[in-house]
Amino acid sequence: MNIDFQGRTVLVTGGAHGFGRAITGAFATRGATVYVCDVVHDELAETVDMVGGACHGYVVDVNDRNAVADWVGSAVSETGRVDVLVNNAGGVLGQVGRPVEDVAAEEWQAIVAVNQTAAFWTAQAVAPVMKAAGSGVIINISSGAGLSVSKTGIQAYASAKAGQIGLTRQLAHELGPFGIRVNNVAPGFVLSNDATRRQWEAYGPVGQERLLEGISMRRLGTPADIAHAVLFLASDQARWINGVILPVDGG
Repeated sequence: MNIDFQGRTVLVTGGAHGFGRAITGAFATRGATVYVCDVVHDELAETVDMVGGACHGYVVDVNDRNAVADWVGSAVSETGRVDVLVNNAGGVLGQVGRPVEDVAAEEWQAIVAVNQTAAFWTAQAVAPVMKAAGSGVIINISSGAGLSVSKTGIQAYASAKAGQIGLTRQLAHELGPFGIRVNNVAPGFVLSNDATRRQWEAYGPVGQERLLEGISMRRLGTPADIAHAVLFLASDQARWINGVILPVDGG
């Protein structure tokens, strides 16, 4: 299977590290011009340097609807198109699990904003461009937590990722008639950033072994595993796949 994105414009949120960096590199090496954004400017610069000339980095807070629109507008003004949007920005924002009665309003709202609402802002910004072209792909990166429960016990994270999955299905239904496909990748446990590495270490040897025993393939995932799933869903080979939630979790 030859997956090629030559001449296409791809937007990736949360590209400073982890999944976002792997996804950005995977598209760029297959010919795409990639516009990547994040709020972590130093690591974002590292991504741009690593990926090379086909990658353009922008410091953007995806919680800011106007900033998102400006970012999308920059890509359109320079290339005249947006073929693929990958909503990867998200995470637990340094929070840890605590009893439901102890969660502050601002803690809840911050996680829902970056994991769910931001995906709506970006989809809203690219929809007119994709509709005019009669084609496009939006891929949201959720989590196994959105299909089950959060292993860290963070209620807002599980809820926001489940909400993002619902948004995926709704947008697929609404945008499908315009030739726009909307799908979702739900990663399992991957050592993709400092937060997941701290979580893994906190399990200790016994907890780590128990987690691995719960995975059919008996290994953790890698950012490349997630990037490859995204590439397939974004490719022409998946042109009749729409509204799908694809768990990439080792079984």
